[in-house]
Amino acid sequence: MGMLKVDFEFRKEIVKEDFSLNYCYQCGACSSACPVALATEGEYNPRKIIEESLLGLKELLIKDQKPNIWLCSTCQMCVEECPQNVFLTEIFDNLKNKIVQTGNYPEAYNVQGNAILEYGLAIPLTAPIIRRRQQLGLPSVESANIEEIGKLLEATNFEKKINTNGYLKTEKGEK
Repeated sequence: MGMLKVDFEFRKEIVKEDFSLNYCYQCGACSSACPVALATEGEYNPRKIIEESLLGLKELLIKDQKPNIWLCSTCQMCVEECPQNVFLTEIFDNLKNKIVQTGNYPEAYNVQGNAILEYGLAIPLTAPIIRRRQQLGLPSVESANIEEIGKLLEATNFEKKINTNGYLKTEKGEK
């Protein structure tokens, strides 16, 4: 591994988006409370992501994604345990948004994005799931209005951030 380059502008940008990052003193409470860190035997490490953010290590966080920020389950255990009230999951969301802007995100997000556009749900309901929900007496799951979703995603430039396989409207009409 070569010399790591500190990107001060990146660090300044991250801190500006969530000032609570400055309060972290690297105690490790976040990592010790994280179920994903436990399950991955420390391969995923919220403290390390915060440390790399504090140091402005943009290449590790955005390009190499080490540790893999996409493993965060957003359970909020890190936030609950943090003695300094650092909003880790918000910082992680900001970092994920920066990664999406580079196009270097997991393929699963393409799949879910396209499922939302096509079915109005990130994980489409299959006949066995619907049958099991009925057996358990659970209410039926309604999908969102696909036309409204298309408008929202178009307004947020979703089509420029993710491969939509032509599901969004174009200037020439429906794809």
